[in-house]
Amino acid sequence: MAAPTIVSVNDVSKRFVLNRHKSIKERLVNSASEKKYREEFWALRDINLEIEAGSTLGLVGHNGSGKSTLLKVIGGIITPSSGTVKRRGRMAALLELGAGFHPDLTGRENVYLNAAILGLNQKEIDRYFDAIVDFSGIEEFIDTQVKFFSSGMYVRLAFAVAVHVNPDLLLVDEVLAVGDEPFQNKCIAKIAEFQREGRTIVVVSHSAGQIEALCDRVVVMNHGQAIFDGGTAEGIAVLQGGYEQQRLSETELNLANGQPSALVTSVLIASEEPDDEKTVISGTDMTVSFSYEVMRDERPLVASLSIETTRGALVYGLTTRMLDQVLPRTVGRHTVDFTFSNPALGAGEYVLRGGLETEDNELVHEMSPASRFTVSNELPGTGYLRMNLRTKIRSLPPV
Repeated sequence: MAAPTIVSVNDVSKRFVLNRHKSIKERLVNSASEKKYREEFWALRDINLEIEAGSTLGLVGHNGSGKSTLLKVIGGIITPSSGTVKRRGRMAALLELGAGFHPDLTGRENVYLNAAILGLNQKEIDRYFDAIVDFSGIEEFIDTQVKFFSSGMYVRLAFAVAVHVNPDLLLVDEVLAVGDEPFQNKCIAKIAEFQREGRTIVVVSHSAGQIEALCDRVVVMNHGQAIFDGGTAEGIAVLQGGYEQQRLSETELNLANGQPSALVTSVLIASEEPDDEKTVISGTDMTVSFSYEVMRDERPLVASLSIETTRGALVYGLTTRMLDQVLPRTVGRHTVDFTFSNPALGAGEYVLRGGLETEDNELVHEMSPASRFTVSNELPGTGYLRMNLRTKIRSLPPV
């Protein structure tokens, strides 16, 4: 039996009008030609979205893609220019730092104010107050005006209130990026508890790691449109592909404005396969071919190579300087083959990145990411390392 729908977004678009006047005086002087100074901006275009109860949805995309606007439309903070949003159940939203807090009220007063806005009555707030303060970890500052709070304290208290109003739907927009690591871990643990309880969560984040860890579904936004709606791994791949396309466009623009003295042309797993996505058997020798082209012989060059996870975590990195190797710098094309004997990589997908720099660490050119490859491993265990192991089971005599 399919889970019921808790949020239904139907043909939603949102238009903003950008006013190009720099002052009220300019607006009054040019009132007769007002249209010339106004520009329409569509933050959302024809969005259709059904969110099932109990799911965790990640909204991702580059800055300005419309993901935060969509979250505010879902939360009822912004009214769409066209289309409808239907929502049911109690909702709690963390859309902006300190939203719903009054700066001249104390933390204690704001807990009561914010919890009341989110739908709790006086008795319910009294019952949850100690748990809210304990979760936030700012007991000693609870009777201080929140205008004196740091950004981290704002987030702590706001998140603590939001998760203690027992929402059916929780909306979270990047606020987890503000708190320190222990508090982020506490928040993620709380979200995991919500997931086990069958609550619905919608998260906006630039962290692919957070999205991959939390979400079972991803919507990728681009220029106000949903260009992907599906599985988390596929969604992150679409997002990173978009970033790569943007990087290539920027690289082409930089080349047009002034060509560097040398270019990284490819960084690939050496294979007879024609595509860039290779499969490597864990434990067998692996060769990475680093190709570059020198346009002008200006200064000695250093090649850098890194193997990273799809989340961007560094698994291994090295430079030719570390290897005491000198790169050819004559005009033309050159290749350096890095051969790894018996690499201890675990099963999974990895990203190769390569760069050229001078001996003074000045970047000449980089390809980031350059290509991807997959490692298959028949040994037991998971993670980014392949470990050979033996087990021995022993029974101890009774005491």
